Amino acid sequence: MSVEENTLAVAVNIGSLIDSHPGIHGGTPLIAGTGVTVRRIAIWHNGGHSIEEIAHEIGHLNLAQIYAALTHYYANKNEIDLDIAADEAEYDRLLALHSSSKQS
Repeated sequence: MSVEENTLAVAVNIGSLIDSHPGIHGGTPLIAGTGVTVRRIAIWHNGGHSIEEIAHEIGHLNLAQIYAALTHYYANKNEIDLDIAADEAEYDRLLALHSSSKQS
């Protein structure tokens, strides 16, 4: 059996590609075995990056992991989008606070 045939014989449980742990990124969903959050993949994808570009930028991820992250994102889109929006609002608030303190 060739390496290619052996690789095809191994089935991956898609559910095993996404994980979460309360002590890592506040329990947000992440790609199993990594510190890369589903939210990070969603932000890059929504920003116009292709799946291949994301895989290139985060070289230790494979395409299956990125697709799994995007599948999880789209299955939970409203919740994750609200989380992203809350983070952006907090960033904007802190930036404004920092800017106003520098002008004082």
